[in-house]
Amino acid sequence: MKNSHGKHIFRADHVGSFVRPEELILAARAHKAGEIDADGFRQVQDGAIAEIVAFQDKIGMGSITDGEFRRAVWSGGVISAIDGMGVRDEGTLTFKSEDGDVFTPPSPYAEHKLSRKQAIVVDDYKFLKSLNPKGLPKVTMASPPVLHFFLGDQSFDKGAYPDRAQYFADLASIFRDEIAELAAAGCEYVQLDDTALPCNCDDAARAAIKDRGEDADELTDAYIALINGAISERPDNMTIGLHMCRGNLKGMWMGEGGYEPIADKLFNQLNVDTFFLEYDTERAGDFAPLRHLPEAKLAVLGLISSKTPVLEEKDAIKRRLDEAAKFAPLERLALSPQCGFSSGGGDGQVIGSDGTLQKLGLIREIASEVWDEG
Repeated sequence: MKNSHGKHIFRADHVGSFVRPEELILAARAHKAGEIDADGFRQVQDGAIAEIVAFQDKIGMGSITDGEFRRAVWSGGVISAIDGMGVRDEGTLTFKSEDGDVFTPPSPYAEHKLSRKQAIVVDDYKFLKSLNPKGLPKVTMASPPVLHFFLGDQSFDKGAYPDRAQYFADLASIFRDEIAELAAAGCEYVQLDDTALPCNCDDAARAAIKDRGEDADELTDAYIALINGAISERPDNMTIGLHMCRGNLKGMWMGEGGYEPIADKLFNQLNVDTFFLEYDTERAGDFAPLRHLPEAKLAVLGLISSKTPVLEEKDAIKRRLDEAAKFAPLERLALSPQCGFSSGGGDGQVIGSDGTLQKLGLIREIASEVWDEG
């Protein structure tokens, strides 16, 4: 369905990634080792994508993705599509588990002036659309602030970009071109995956930002302007979602802290239609920031965890929706997992296909009962 502003609303939604089947993992390793060629690898990808699309359609999901099966990690599509973008083995935050710090993931770094050497997800969308899913095809890609936050103003070579403004201008232009091509191909649902804004709520991250000579609140303003610039030419029939993630890899996380430091600006100044908000643990804070959510926008509450195979209790999730509705009416809310089921790709994820089926089935059941919608 669509709201009064012509934007798609799915009361039962999902973030996009699914656990790669064993055949796809083995094919990726064989392709890397030179044992199968690019065409052979693509055939395996095509088959795996067709199966995950059928899986989503069988559950009855309103939005359908390709599982992110053509990329090794959630951000990989963007980095590999941009000439001049590399990574550095350092960053502001580390992944954590219940036992403490685990490792620091590599951070994007602009080695020289950037250009879009190939489509990010346009070709992925075209193949997904060709499968004629019952639900609406949705594409996901890393949000532009991800390419700055973890190294800050050290995320670009100063010979290529004397200042942040010029770096951000090129990033916005690259994303505008991508969205224009997606629109031309018929895409109506784009999800930007963002770890920068939610991690900018983390007290340790905000302290680290100050230590490197930057201001966390000013970064919020800059990131909102960057995303707005990136999506400024999207057509009226395209719904833009922002998935806000504090890190998700095999049960680990990077950041914590409620949305209050950014909520007012986030909901009222950022020109996206749908916010996917992590809310599966107390690390995400309470629902009070939802009081800033305006009438025209939708908050998809990630109350179902992709970090644990334990299936949530339906009544407990309904109670949490009731709590959230004290700050934003139910017509502005929806339900999803807090993240994808395989953000990092590969094997060793915490939820398999049976668990995924149970979690998404629970989301569909609750959405049908709470909003009286199929």
